[in-house]
Formats: sequence, C-alpha cells, structure tokens
Amino acid sequence: MRSKLAAFTTRGTSFLAAGLAAALIGLLLGERPLLSIGALLFVLPLLAALSAGRARYRLSCVRMISPPRVPAGQSTEVTVRLENISRLPTGLLLAEDAIPYALGTRPRYVLDGVERGGVRELSYPIRSDLRGKFTIGPLEVRIADSFGLVELGRSFSSTSVLVVTPKVIELPRARLGTSWVGEGEGRPRASSAAGEDDVVPRAYRDGDELRRVHWRSTARYGELMVRREEQRWRNRAMVLLDTRRDAHSGSGVSSSFEFAVSAAASIGVHLARGGMDGQLVTDQGQVTGAGAFEDVLLDALSVMGLSRGDSMAGGLAAIRASGGGLLVVVAGRLSAGVARQLAAARQSGGQAIALLLATSSWTGQTAGSGRNGRDGDRKAVAGLPVYPETAEATSILTRAGWHVVSADAATPLTSAWRLMAGSGMAARAAAASDAQGAAGVAR
Repeated sequence: MRSKLAAFTTRGTSFLAAGLAAALIGLLLGERPLLSIGALLFVLPLLAALSAGRARYRLSCVRMISPPRVPAGQSTEVTVRLENISRLPTGLLLAEDAIPYALGTRPRYVLDGVERGGVRELSYPIRSDLRGKFTIGPLEVRIADSFGLVELGRSFSSTSVLVVTPKVIELPRARLGTSWVGEGEGRPRASSAAGEDDVVPRAYRDGDELRRVHWRSTARYGELMVRREEQRWRNRAMVLLDTRRDAHSGSGVSSSFEFAVSAAASIGVHLARGGMDGQLVTDQGQVTGAGAFEDVLLDALSVMGLSRGDSMAGGLAAIRASGGGLLVVVAGRLSAGVARQLAAARQSGGQAIALLLATSSWTGQTAGSGRNGRDGDRKAVAGLPVYPETAEATSILTRAGWHVVSADAATPLTSAWRLMAGSGMAARAAAASDAQGAAGVAR
C-alpha cells in the first residue's frame, strides 16, 4: 500500500483522505451532496496519477562539467542539457541532479513544461575543499500534474566524473641543475664518430622527423627505424612522494600528508610546464597511467591515500631503475636506515633534492618556528633550516650529495621551493660540513 501511495504528494494524500472521509460521512448521514464532494476529492488524485503515468515523454540528458578537473578549493560549473525529443509537450517537471554530500546540497529545478523539441539548460556551481574523484548524477526527473497531487520519478543512467586535485601552488621560477638522459647531441658519443654500419637504431615514434630514418636498418627489421644518436636530449624528473602512514602526523586537510601531496603536485606541475618529462613514484613503486605526466600526476594524487607499509622498497627500486635524471623527494619522518637506503638509491651524476617535513608541527607540538614553535627548535645550516627531527636524515642525505630542505607546518611551499631550487653549490658544501653538528642538536 505504501508503494502505491508513494507517487502521491502530501497534497494528493490529503485529497484522498479528505475525499474518503467525506464520502463515508455523506453515505452514513444520507447527504448526497457531501458524498459527491467526497467522491470528487477522492477520484481527482487517481485521475491525476493515471494521466501522469500514461505520459510517454522522451527526454535526453547531456551533462557537461567545465572544467572537469579543478584544484581543491576552486569552483567548477555543471551544465545539464535537457531536451524533449517526444512529440508531446511535457507537463510540470521537477529536476534534481545527484551529487555527493561533500559537494553540498542537491540542486533542484522546477520546469513549467518543455515544448516538443524544446531544450532547457540547468547550470549550477560546485566546489570541494577535499581532493578526490566524485560522481555527478544521475539526473532524476519527477513528472507532476498541474494540481501538484502526483509526482512520478524517472531517472537517467548517465553520470559524469569530477576530479578534484590537490591544491597546486604556483612556484617561482628557479634554475635547477640540468639532468639530461637519453641519446642525442648533448654530450660526446662514441657512436657519433662511428660509420654508417655502427649506428644503433631504434623504432620510429610519432613525432620523429623522416630525415632521421635509417633506411638500412628499416630494410633489415621490416619497420621504420631512426638513428638513435640523432634523438634530442630530454630533461627527465622523478617525483617521489612518501605515503607511509607512520611517516606523517595530523589528520584531515591539516595533516602533514596533505601538505606533502600538495607539494608533490605543485612541484610536478611546475617541472612539467617547464618542459620536463617526469614520473610519479611512491614508497609502493611507480605510478603509471595513460597521458602526459601532468595529467597522470594530478589524477593519481587526487585519490592518493596513506599506505600501511613502513618500507620504501618499491620506491627505491623505481629510483634505481630510472636511469638517472632529476630526483625530487617529498618525505615525512625518515629514520636513519631509510635515509641511508634512499641515499644509496640515487643514480650517480643525477641531481637529487629532498623536502623533509618536521611532522610533529602538524600535531600542535613544538617543532619549528611556526606560531606554536620556538626559534630554538631548529638550526640554520648554511642558511637552510634544519629541525631536530629531520637533522639525522638531513646529514645522511647531504653527505651523499643531496640538497635537503626542511619545512614545518608554518613554512610556505614557495619559500621551501626557493631553498630547494635556488641554493648554490656553496650552500650544499657548507651544509655537508655542518649537518653533523645539527644532528648533535637533535640528540
């Protein structure tokens, strides 16, 4: 009985109850006018339900999200295009688009009617302070009669996906040391002096110039081959994000992990837009995906969570297999053992920089020079801040040739990036000699 009454609105249910009561009273008292009124009140919602149920409306729904990927804290516009493709005009329509609770309340619209072939566009903004992938839709349309007695719900099946990435902070331009890998004219090569037969070819890729085709190898292998020594050198970077649960502190958007995710996203986007090819790596290993580095990076970080492991074996293996290039590490709490493993995994000749987080400052403890910190909780080494909890790892990595910068909860990412990318060799040499003293302060 309840399911049959679900189509009736509060007004329709009231009409049914009032009509039934009036009809019974009129029947008991022998009042024909009251019986007629009661019958009319009772039959009217039934006729409205019959009319709404037999309506054969054909509607199409197309949803567009512009842009479909936004950083956390920014708004995007959702546009729903509703078209009547049936031969009859519709009656009153109530449209409601389903969105996750984290994005706010569901938008609702009342349409007086859509003529044959008519189109209605419904737009609304949505905003999320939480990163993630959110499903928007499906759109539910409720068909109502003119008296508001009946509502019949119909739902579309199409949905859309909104990707909310971490906050991407625009970083200042800074000249990093070049770390070129590949084959090309960038450095002397043994093959450059070799004869035609000594050329080491590779398979043709989209974008290669036809003048680079090595026809003798093409005939030998049966596919287009190009001269390997004529490739352009490409700058490569690897961004390693520490996702270990035990390495971070705090909770929610105010945790050290969220700061680390935002830092990795900002640095990766900065490098990608600077023309560098890149890879995203976590302590679990390399993150793969289709598309350009920036797209893979942002899509992966939008849903990145903490891992339960305490080892960085997967990330270390990916670094060893990378073949060199610029290595950027954003890490939480590093033990001496993990720091030594990380230092040993660095490829010789490649530049390596690390951002180490003083994670205790994200739990309100005294860890740095933030609002709740003391100036004595960190020591400046060659102009670079070193915190007691990051001092030992800083010493190990610096002695291995890394450029290390520490940050607490009050450190702006732009300031940390200037130190990471802008300090010269003199600062690194001084840091290498003084970091041992900073480790003594930690003890």
